[in-house]
Amino acid sequence: MPATPHVERHFLGSESVRDVVIGMADGLTVPFALAAGLSAAVTSTQIIVTAGLAEIVAGAIAMGLGGYLAARTDQEHFASEERREAWEVDNMREAEVTEVRDIFSAYGLTGAALDSVVAALAADKKRWVDFMMRFELGLEKPDPKRAPISAATIAVSYLIGGLVPLVPYMITGDLHTALLYSILCTGVALITFGSIKGKLTGISVVKSGFQTLLVGGLAAAAAFYLAHLFG
Repeated sequence: MPATPHVERHFLGSESVRDVVIGMADGLTVPFALAAGLSAAVTSTQIIVTAGLAEIVAGAIAMGLGGYLAARTDQEHFASEERREAWEVDNMREAEVTEVRDIFSAYGLTGAALDSVVAALAADKKRWVDFMMRFELGLEKPDPKRAPISAATIAVSYLIGGLVPLVPYMITGDLHTALLYSILCTGVALITFGSIKGKLTGISVVKSGFQTLLVGGLAAAAAFYLAHLFG
């Protein structure tokens, strides 16, 4: 009788989810906080829409550029550490062999088995350096195409998220009504976004949704209060 195949399900899109989370979370909260704050200081929805759109464009560019630079920094850091590790393998061989032995010993490997594994690994410099990068330094080689993809993902997520709290101000001229609908739309979006994030990352959907709503709500409440205080 054939055995049922064991299928392991692991989430592999952590980098993409991280970029969407960064862009969407800021896109929902910052323009919403701005719109809510301005609602306490001005009387025209047109001013809020203009200021909000300007902030969204500037924010998307800044966030996308930040994501690009962060990804590039990861690549440069990895390349620098890889060069350092390759130099150590060439010039500090015995010390590096000892480090390899210590790593495998921590996993319970001893005796002839340990000697055999260490010798096999040390016989191939590239494989040796790759091993040290992963198990000594805890570094994974970044995707060279990651920087532009990360920048685009963050920027687009910010744009999409930022439009949500502004749409009510675009479709109605009544400031009070627009603010109420903006609160409602953004609240639903924050809960939905947080829940989806929780589902993808394997944490509690309810907890993730509530946390995302809480952060966005606090940011908007602070902006609204300060604008009302100084306005």
